[in-house]
Amino acid sequence: MARISLRNIRHSYVEEPSGEEDWALKSMSVDWADGTACALLGPSGCGKTTLLNIISGLLMPTEGEVLFDDRDVTSIPPDARNIAQVFQFPVVYDTMSVYDNLAFPLRNRGVDKKTIDRRVREIANMLDLEAMLFTRAAGLTADGKQKISLGRGLVRADVNAILFDEPLTVIDPHLKWMLRSKLKELHQQFGATMIYVTHDQTEALTFAEQVIVMHEGAVVQIGTPIELFERPHHTFVGHFIGSPGMNLLPCELDGEHAEFAGHSIRTEHPVRLKTTPDTLQIGVRPEFVKFAESGIEVDVTKVTDIGRHAIVETRSGDNIIRLLLPEGQSAPAGRAHLQFDPKHTQVYADGWIVE
Repeated sequence: MARISLRNIRHSYVEEPSGEEDWALKSMSVDWADGTACALLGPSGCGKTTLLNIISGLLMPTEGEVLFDDRDVTSIPPDARNIAQVFQFPVVYDTMSVYDNLAFPLRNRGVDKKTIDRRVREIANMLDLEAMLFTRAAGLTADGKQKISLGRGLVRADVNAILFDEPLTVIDPHLKWMLRSKLKELHQQFGATMIYVTHDQTEALTFAEQVIVMHEGAVVQIGTPIELFERPHHTFVGHFIGSPGMNLLPCELDGEHAEFAGHSIRTEHPVRLKTTPDTLQIGVRPEFVKFAESGIEVDVTKVTDIGRHAIVETRSGDNIIRLLLPEGQSAPAGRAHLQFDPKHTQVYADGWIVE
């Protein structure tokens, strides 16, 4: 496996980019340690697949360098980078059996028959493909074919990295959890460097040790799932991760304290600004909001029971504030008061957390 580093990478599909809007990827430098399980998370069009294709060599970056273990591979083609890539739609040979599909990458590299048989059966066992090893791939369902595609990416033990581009999109929802768990198990077993592209926060947060959140071609935060949830560095991260997302409320400053709706809001630390921002907001997740005897006065407008807890929607003036109530606990009717957990309440200036 390899340590992968990107140095000052930028990419544009425009021949002569002139403005910021011409760059599909804004300038970024990112490192993946050897053996890392990482997710690239963001909405469609944010640059995830572009970045993955630069790592794999399918795309040459407009600017910057790609390094594998400090070796510059920027101009080296994909077949010389020693990586495996699993695409959104399964790539299989329909006329071949499942066994031959899994064996193909190894046969192509001259691996001996005994090693091929051992590796194919190991991977088939991990992906529950044993019963269909000698079935032609043409007769399989979409999720069966994607299992083959995953297996072909995993069958080689000598790759620098395995790259996954939204590999579970075509999989039935009830099978996604099983395959995510299987990928995590395989990573723990083999220690491969894995980079997984997805727009699904559940996939990213359950699979990865490190998540890179992308927005409009830029990396807005790199962190563990817990860090992204508890301390979003950008309002986009707070909005995109979590269900429901972070409450974002306009505020003003009174000295070093935030104020909202006439109340001083206790935050993780005093607010000190070096410049005057265009927007200033309080950010607090619904999990860290509670009903109280005193605090921000709100009207309870909606309660949605989703099983283990209820999502309560309240309104303060023009602002909606959501909170979660545990199962069995009821929301007050009509007028109520809210308080925020100071340890999990942040202030954001022009979208970025005030440190």
